[in-house]
Amino acid sequence: MLSIEPSALTEIDTYKFLIGSIVPRPIAFVTTRHEDVINAAPFSYFNVVSSVPPLVSVSVQRKDGVMKDTARNALRTNELVIHIVDETNVTHVNETAANLAADESELSRTNFTIQPSEVVSTPGIKEAKIRFECVLHHHLPIEYDGKTTADLLIARIVRFHIDRDLYKHGRIDAKQLAPVSRMAGNGYATLGDIFDLKRPE
Repeated sequence: MLSIEPSALTEIDTYKFLIGSIVPRPIAFVTTRHEDVINAAPFSYFNVVSSVPPLVSVSVQRKDGVMKDTARNALRTNELVIHIVDETNVTHVNETAANLAADESELSRTNFTIQPSEVVSTPGIKEAKIRFECVLHHHLPIEYDGKTTADLLIARIVRFHIDRDLYKHGRIDAKQLAPVSRMAGNGYATLGDIFDLKRPE
Protein backbone atom coordinates (compact mmCIF):
# COMPACT_ATOMS: atom_id res chain seq x y z
CA MET A 1 0.00 0.00 0.00
CA LEU A 2 1.21 3.49 -0.85
CA SER A 3 1.81 5.93 2.00
CA ILE A 4 1.72 9.57 0.87
CA GLU A 5 2.63 12.71 2.80
CA PRO A 6 0.05 15.37 1.76
CA SER A 7 2.75 18.01 1.31
CA ALA A 8 4.35 15.80 -1.35
CA LEU A 9 1.28 16.25 -3.56
CA THR A 10 0.46 19.31 -5.62
CA GLU A 11 -2.76 21.16 -4.86
CA ILE A 12 -4.48 19.62 -7.88
CA ASP A 13 -3.24 16.12 -7.00
CA THR A 14 -4.58 16.50 -3.45
CA TYR A 15 -7.92 17.62 -4.88
CA LYS A 16 -8.05 14.64 -7.22
CA PHE A 17 -7.13 12.23 -4.41
CA LEU A 18 -9.92 13.55 -2.20
CA ILE A 19 -12.69 13.66 -4.82
CA GLY A 20 -11.69 10.24 -6.09
CA SER A 21 -11.73 8.73 -2.59
CA ILE A 22 -14.71 10.37 -0.90
CA VAL A 23 -17.45 9.13 -3.20
CA PRO A 24 -20.26 9.38 -3.88
CA ARG A 25 -20.85 12.92 -2.65
CA PRO A 26 -24.35 14.46 -2.43
CA ILE A 27 -24.79 17.66 -4.40
CA ALA A 28 -26.23 20.89 -3.00
CA PHE A 29 -27.71 23.09 -5.70
CA VAL A 30 -27.66 26.49 -4.01
CA THR A 31 -29.46 29.69 -4.89
CA THR A 32 -28.46 33.01 -3.34
CA ARG A 33 -29.23 36.57 -4.32
CA HIS A 34 -27.45 39.86 -4.79
CA GLU A 35 -29.98 42.64 -5.32
CA ASP A 36 -32.02 41.51 -8.38
CA VAL A 37 -29.58 38.81 -9.51
CA ILE A 38 -30.22 35.20 -8.49
CA ASN A 39 -26.99 33.22 -8.32
CA ALA A 40 -27.18 29.43 -8.67
CA ALA A 41 -24.38 26.88 -8.35
CA PRO A 42 -23.79 23.23 -7.41
CA PHE A 43 -21.48 22.11 -4.60
CA SER A 44 -20.49 18.55 -3.73
CA TYR A 45 -18.74 19.38 -0.44
CA PHE A 46 -22.17 19.10 1.23
CA ASN A 47 -23.63 17.15 4.14
CA VAL A 48 -25.81 17.01 7.28
CA VAL A 49 -24.40 18.59 10.45
CA SER A 50 -27.23 18.28 12.97
CA SER A 51 -30.93 17.44 13.18
CA VAL A 52 -31.54 19.59 16.30
CA PRO A 53 -31.44 22.24 15.05
CA PRO A 54 -31.58 21.12 11.40
CA LEU A 55 -28.16 22.16 10.09
CA VAL A 56 -26.37 21.34 6.83
CA SER A 57 -22.92 22.29 5.63
CA VAL A 58 -21.75 23.57 2.27
CA SER A 59 -18.05 24.19 1.71
CA VAL A 60 -17.37 26.72 -1.04
CA GLN A 61 -13.82 26.53 -2.29
CA ARG A 62 -12.03 29.78 -3.18
CA LYS A 63 -10.07 30.27 -6.38
CA ASP A 64 -6.76 32.05 -5.78
CA GLY A 65 -8.15 33.30 -2.48
CA VAL A 66 -11.19 34.97 -4.08
CA MET A 67 -14.57 34.28 -2.46
CA LYS A 68 -17.22 32.88 -4.82
CA ASP A 69 -20.58 34.56 -5.39
CA THR A 70 -22.50 31.94 -3.38
CA ALA A 71 -20.47 32.52 -0.21
CA ARG A 72 -20.39 36.29 -0.68
CA ASN A 73 -24.16 36.49 -1.22
CA ALA A 74 -24.91 34.19 1.73
CA LEU A 75 -22.80 36.41 3.98
CA ARG A 76 -24.51 39.58 2.71
CA THR A 77 -28.09 38.32 3.07
CA ASN A 78 -27.63 35.63 5.75
CA GLU A 79 -29.73 33.23 3.68
CA LEU A 80 -29.60 30.61 0.94
CA VAL A 81 -31.83 27.93 -0.58
CA ILE A 82 -30.45 24.42 -1.02
CA HIS A 83 -31.93 21.94 -3.49
CA ILE A 84 -31.32 18.20 -3.81
CA VAL A 85 -30.06 17.25 -7.28
CA ASP A 86 -31.82 14.35 -8.98
CA GLU A 87 -31.88 12.54 -12.31
CA THR A 88 -34.49 14.91 -13.76
CA ASN A 89 -32.58 18.15 -13.13
CA VAL A 90 -28.87 17.25 -13.07
CA THR A 91 -28.21 18.33 -16.67
CA HIS A 92 -29.52 21.84 -16.04
CA VAL A 93 -27.78 22.00 -12.64
CA ASN A 94 -24.51 21.19 -14.40
CA GLU A 95 -25.02 24.22 -16.66
CA THR A 96 -24.98 26.50 -13.62
CA ALA A 97 -21.39 25.48 -12.85
CA ALA A 98 -20.28 27.91 -15.58
CA ASN A 99 -18.05 30.79 -14.47
CA LEU A 100 -20.14 33.92 -14.98
CA ALA A 101 -19.77 37.48 -13.72
CA ALA A 102 -21.42 38.34 -10.39
CA ASP A 103 -24.11 40.38 -12.16
CA GLU A 104 -25.12 37.47 -14.41
CA SER A 105 -27.50 34.72 -13.34
CA GLU A 106 -26.48 31.15 -14.10
CA LEU A 107 -30.18 30.33 -14.34
CA SER A 108 -30.20 31.99 -17.78
CA ARG A 109 -28.44 28.84 -19.02
CA THR A 110 -31.31 26.61 -17.84
CA ASN A 111 -35.06 26.08 -18.17
CA PHE A 112 -35.57 26.26 -14.40
CA THR A 113 -38.50 28.19 -12.94
CA ILE A 114 -37.93 30.54 -10.00
CA GLN A 115 -40.15 29.73 -7.01
CA PRO A 116 -40.70 32.37 -4.29
CA SER A 117 -39.71 31.20 -0.83
CA GLU A 118 -42.00 31.33 2.20
CA VAL A 119 -39.59 32.33 4.98
CA VAL A 120 -36.47 33.79 3.31
CA SER A 121 -36.34 36.35 0.51
CA THR A 122 -34.08 34.25 -1.73
CA PRO A 123 -36.18 32.25 -4.21
CA GLY A 124 -35.82 28.56 -4.93
CA ILE A 125 -36.21 26.38 -7.99
CA LYS A 126 -39.65 24.91 -8.65
CA GLU A 127 -38.35 21.83 -10.48
CA ALA A 128 -36.39 20.48 -7.48
CA LYS A 129 -38.20 17.67 -5.66
CA ILE A 130 -36.67 18.73 -2.32
CA ARG A 131 -35.47 22.16 -1.26
CA PHE A 132 -34.47 23.75 2.02
CA GLU A 133 -34.97 27.42 2.82
CA CYS A 134 -32.01 28.28 5.04
CA VAL A 135 -30.53 31.06 7.12
CA LEU A 136 -26.80 31.28 7.67
CA HIS A 137 -26.04 29.80 11.09
CA HIS A 138 -22.25 30.05 10.99
CA HIS A 139 -19.47 30.99 8.58
CA LEU A 140 -16.02 29.52 9.05
CA PRO A 141 -13.23 30.72 6.75
CA ILE A 142 -10.78 27.88 6.16
CA GLU A 143 -7.27 29.26 6.55
CA TYR A 144 -4.03 27.48 5.71
CA ASP A 145 -0.49 28.68 5.17
CA GLY A 146 -1.48 32.32 5.45
CA LYS A 147 -4.32 32.08 2.91
CA THR A 148 -8.08 31.62 3.05
CA THR A 149 -8.82 28.63 0.84
CA ALA A 150 -12.53 27.98 1.42
CA ASP A 151 -15.68 29.24 3.11
CA LEU A 152 -17.54 26.68 5.20
CA LEU A 153 -21.20 27.65 5.45
CA ILE A 154 -23.34 26.09 8.17
CA ALA A 155 -26.96 26.69 7.21
CA ARG A 156 -30.02 26.24 9.42
CA ILE A 157 -33.10 24.98 7.64
CA VAL A 158 -36.16 27.14 8.36
CA ARG A 159 -38.55 25.49 5.88
CA PHE A 160 -38.61 22.10 4.18
CA HIS A 161 -40.25 21.67 0.78
CA ILE A 162 -40.80 18.22 -0.74
CA ASP A 163 -42.74 16.72 -3.63
CA ARG A 164 -45.89 15.29 -2.06
CA ASP A 165 -45.48 11.93 -3.84
CA LEU A 166 -42.06 11.34 -2.23
CA TYR A 167 -43.14 11.77 1.38
CA LYS A 168 -45.22 9.04 2.98
CA HIS A 169 -45.66 8.28 6.69
CA GLY A 170 -42.79 10.63 7.56
CA ARG A 171 -40.35 8.83 5.26
CA ILE A 172 -38.82 9.86 1.94
CA ASP A 173 -38.95 7.41 -0.96
CA ALA A 174 -35.30 7.52 -2.06
CA LYS A 175 -35.90 5.56 -5.25
CA GLN A 176 -38.57 7.97 -6.38
CA LEU A 177 -36.35 10.92 -5.44
CA ALA A 178 -33.63 9.42 -7.66
CA PRO A 179 -30.81 11.57 -6.25
CA VAL A 180 -27.62 12.09 -8.20
CA SER A 181 -24.21 12.24 -6.54
CA ARG A 182 -20.79 13.46 -7.60
CA MET A 183 -17.81 11.33 -8.48
CA ALA A 184 -14.36 12.44 -9.68
CA GLY A 185 -13.76 14.32 -12.94
CA ASN A 186 -16.96 14.61 -14.99
CA GLY A 187 -18.46 11.56 -13.28
CA TYR A 188 -21.85 11.36 -11.61
CA ALA A 189 -23.60 8.40 -9.98
CA THR A 190 -27.22 7.38 -9.47
CA LEU A 191 -28.57 5.73 -6.35
CA GLY A 192 -27.88 2.11 -7.28
CA ASP A 193 -28.70 -0.83 -5.00
CA ILE A 194 -30.02 -0.27 -1.46
CA PHE A 195 -29.51 -2.86 1.27
CA ASP A 196 -30.30 -3.08 4.98
CA LEU A 197 -27.76 -3.88 7.67
CA LYS A 198 -28.97 -4.02 11.27
CA ARG A 199 -26.91 -2.05 13.78
CA PRO A 200 -25.50 -3.93 16.76
CA GLU A 201 -27.21 -3.25 20.07
